[in-house]
Amino acid sequence: MKLVTRFQAAALGRSELHGLLRTAFIVAASAHQHSQERDNALASIETIRAELASRSP
Repeated sequence: MKLVTRFQAAALGRSELHGLLRTAFIVAASAHQHSQERDNALASIETIRAELASRSP
């Protein structure tokens, strides 16, 4: 999985972010521990969650 940056996350809508979050969770759960793919997925999850939190009313 490619790393999702804060800039990329800011350009997406809420539904797109939720879909990407789901994908990142699936990748993180299925990737080998300490692999680059898993690390990217976990970092992306943090970025996506922060972006969603910043949009909460």
